[in-house]
Amino acid sequence: MNLDNIRIVLVNTTHPGNIGGVARAMKNMGLSRLYLVAPEKFPDEQAVWRAASAGDLLDSAVITATVEEAIGDCQFVVGTSARERRIPWPLLDPRQCAARIGALAGREQVAILFGREDRGLTNEELQLCNLHLNIPTSDAYSSLNLAMAVQIVCYELRMLLVQGDLPASEDDQWDTPFATLANLERFYLHLEQALTDIEFLDPTAPRQLMARLRRLYGRVRLDEMELNILRGILTETQKWVERGRHGS
Repeated sequence: MNLDNIRIVLVNTTHPGNIGGVARAMKNMGLSRLYLVAPEKFPDEQAVWRAASAGDLLDSAVITATVEEAIGDCQFVVGTSARERRIPWPLLDPRQCAARIGALAGREQVAILFGREDRGLTNEELQLCNLHLNIPTSDAYSSLNLAMAVQIVCYELRMLLVQGDLPASEDDQWDTPFATLANLERFYLHLEQALTDIEFLDPTAPRQLMARLRRLYGRVRLDEMELNILRGILTETQKWVERGRHGS
């Protein structure tokens, strides 16, 4: 496992002190790649104070305007979620999730998303993820500070490395790189348009069709060649539809 291939992504963080706390938690466990999506207040002296000796992580933090920009080059994305969703996604606890990440992070770019302090990640952001991570807590008090949540996940990754207990993965033998999120997003747009063209998808009443298809393909994990094949099929399908409309 290569910890340098794992990025921690904080989305719309409200309090700069939490950013500093996260940087410190990451450095404790040997992670160094911090991404900040539209933080409300950064840089800020409170972040520096809370980071203590992890100020270098703040200096090297990558700031982006959108989640898509922060994770576009990643092949595997995990989203933290505290709430049950209308459409259940594959859900793991931190230890299980660390094992999955450990099997992939040797050669793939992995992102772990943490949402806003008050409401977490949106449904749309969670649909960008391959799986969801939930930290089990006491029913009596389930609220976790952002830095605490990051510390728990980073600790589990650290323990895999320290113990040398890295799981084997069939993905290590795969012959083609797995698709990046940016390429997958282009595929989903293409798929939605093609389904609309053949009148399988009604854009005025889409229900949860695209969300379920995202879950399906996210669970399967398409590689770049498979993605190109599927997009080729969609393109040829659209050509047939266009010819049919013009009677040729």
